[in-house]
Amino acid sequence: MSNEILDAFIVGAGPIGLACGIELERAQMSYLIADKGCLVNSLYNYPYNMTFFSTSDRLEIGEVPFVSHGSKPTRSEALEYFRRVASSWNLQLKLYEKVEEVKQQDDHYAITTSRGHYRARSIIIATGFYDLPYMLNIPGEELPKVKHYYDEPHPYYGQNIAVVGAANSAVDVALETFRKGAHVTMVLRESEISPSVKYWVKPDIENRIKEGTVQAYFRSSITAIREFEIDIMTPEGPKTLSNDFVLAMTGYQPDFQFLLSLGIEINDDEIHSPVYDRETHETNQPNVYLAGVICGGLQTNKWFIENSRDHAKKIVDTLKARFKSDSGCAGNRI
Repeated sequence: MSNEILDAFIVGAGPIGLACGIELERAQMSYLIADKGCLVNSLYNYPYNMTFFSTSDRLEIGEVPFVSHGSKPTRSEALEYFRRVASSWNLQLKLYEKVEEVKQQDDHYAITTSRGHYRARSIIIATGFYDLPYMLNIPGEELPKVKHYYDEPHPYYGQNIAVVGAANSAVDVALETFRKGAHVTMVLRESEISPSVKYWVKPDIENRIKEGTVQAYFRSSITAIREFEIDIMTPEGPKTLSNDFVLAMTGYQPDFQFLLSLGIEINDDEIHSPVYDRETHETNQPNVYLAGVICGGLQTNKWFIENSRDHAKKIVDTLKARFKSDSGCAGNRI
């Protein structure tokens, strides 16, 4: 373990974690950004052909211009942009390094990762929510044919696929695979396509279902998965369908266990929102902060890049004021 005590240790190298690093660079404070995956790992795991809802200017951080070819940037453009941000600011990154344990020790925290040990006066958690999919919890879900992440349509050409879900991700997957030659069946617990589906896409999927080119079972669920079949329960009773792949677009959730391991309180409400100060973003644990979508608990559509970029400045302004009053200086460079 290094004798150096960092001003901040950031968990998560997504856009908001990078924004926190940038604010710490501005403040000339010492820090590291650790992520168990690659740079902006969640964005990397988005579908290959995904286009963002937001325009590129609303995704900018650190005053680095984001210019895209279309009005809304693609996944590949976003990956290129955030690589450029990391390089432009020379951000201190520890990628493919999972945080395994955080312990409070007197006036700082001891952090153990898969590759080393660190000490920091504060912890900033910016882990997002894309790492833990909601499981179906049914027999056969462990089979390789079951996917909780979608990349591209080509592998599903000519295959019988079941798409689980009623929201944007499920609809996008159903339409894209259908148009690339897959035989698509949607299985939805809901009685209709979600009203929150993009307004320019919703009529498309509804028309495909109406004409029968995409089969849909509403108020239904998959009860078992086998190598070449699935069982589903419908309002008319059980059915068995031929099946090659199950694409479970059931959504994702934050890593609540990690928050609890740090002693962070989580509200006992339907969205399990973590407890934190809305002005400083400090949790009930001293000098432990939340930034980005993790602040919303299960309400993962509350915070986005464009409306949580300011979390970084709020946190670092708090740290500057607190550490200056503690030691008479703003921080130490790495």
